[in-house]
Amino acid sequence: MIYTAMDNFYLTDEQLKDSPSRKDGIDEATETTLRIYGCDLVQESGILLKLPQAVMATGQVLFHRFYCKKSFGRFNVKKVAASCVWLASKLEESPRKARQVLIVFHRMECRRENLPIEHLEVGSQKYHVLKTDLSRTERHILKEMGFICHVEHPHKFISNYLATLETPPELRQEAWNLANDSLRSTLCVRFKSEVVACGVIYAAARRFHVPLPENPPWWKAFDADKSGIDEVCKVLAHLYSLPKAQYIPVCKDGDSFTFSNKSKDSQSQPIPKEVLQTSPTANTKPASAAVNLESVGSKDVLVRAAIDKLKESKKSEDEPKNMPVEGDAREEPMLKSNPEHRAEASRERNKERDRDRDREREREREDRIKVRDRDRGRDSDRERDREESDRDKDKVKDRSHRSKDRGKDSGGHSGKSRHHSSRDRDYHSSSYSSREKDRHRHHSYA
Repeated sequence: MIYTAMDNFYLTDEQLKDSPSRKDGIDEATETTLRIYGCDLVQESGILLKLPQAVMATGQVLFHRFYCKKSFGRFNVKKVAASCVWLASKLEESPRKARQVLIVFHRMECRRENLPIEHLEVGSQKYHVLKTDLSRTERHILKEMGFICHVEHPHKFISNYLATLETPPELRQEAWNLANDSLRSTLCVRFKSEVVACGVIYAAARRFHVPLPENPPWWKAFDADKSGIDEVCKVLAHLYSLPKAQYIPVCKDGDSFTFSNKSKDSQSQPIPKEVLQTSPTANTKPASAAVNLESVGSKDVLVRAAIDKLKESKKSEDEPKNMPVEGDAREEPMLKSNPEHRAEASRERNKERDRDRDREREREREDRIKVRDRDRGRDSDRERDREESDRDKDKVKDRSHRSKDRGKDSGGHSGKSRHHSSRDRDYHSSSYSSREKDRHRHHSYA
């Protein structure tokens, strides 16, 4: 068994009755309801995050230990429950990201409080505030624990004890369920894990009417006493008699998980219309005014800011009466003397530059599209010219082939005529030559 400084977390009944929540005026019933409500959140979130049962049990024990040293009136139950789940997942080597924990708790609150279910955007201002609160609350828990977060659960003793007592197997599941439910009460900070394990075994055996050895008493073999077992059974019976726990707003730092106290104050305190209309800087810096109002959390500061704006507006109304009327020439130095106006002017200039850049980019895109269209048109024209030239070539080839065929046909007939004409010429020449010979013969005889 591991012995550490965790024994400092076990408190007596007198110390629990004099808890920090009681000192803040929170009664016992309200504290019990809020403890059960926080453990319900830890259990449900662990199921949604698909965490093992050991993580949920560790988170519930850390939750009870923290509120034994801090009041429910100073720390919101929902934020502490979320931080306990996040810390327990890391302690039990099943870590989950802060984004996953925040999204699950945001969805759970929207469903439990009948609020419109909205997705928690990771890049929003609300997510940034919730993540900061989550890490800050985790540091508070570690500080109060002295960074000693070792937790010993009664579950690991149940199986060994039941195997030693040779009980039926259905008794094991019932005892395990009772051990899970005992974590909703303060038993984990009042008794050791061995005593709680013996108490849930005794309650499960009574429910299933399973006899346990009493001579000698079986609990003495497991380092427990009868008074502790009776107290565990009594607390479990009282726990099952209570109705379902509902949230009771007692925290002074805001009662909602999804909306911090600062954002609530800024939303509940709208800007007076008279201040907006009479203030000289109402039209020049609305964004900065909204940011300043969101950053301010107290009502007194808001009232002082409104009074200061009214005074400035009265001064600005009185000054033009004493000054000569020159229109814009008198307003420009006033604007230049104010650094906020200069910042607004620089912002406007930057916006104009961004707009000009966007316009130039759009023009470049349009020019590129036009050039592409032209190139495509040229390519299409070239293809058409090539097709037409190919067609002309084909036509010329067809014509040449046809002319060749005609020439062949006409060549055969001309050859025959030529052949006949040569014969005729030979015949005429032969006849002429014979006539000349006869004439020559006649002349010679003469």
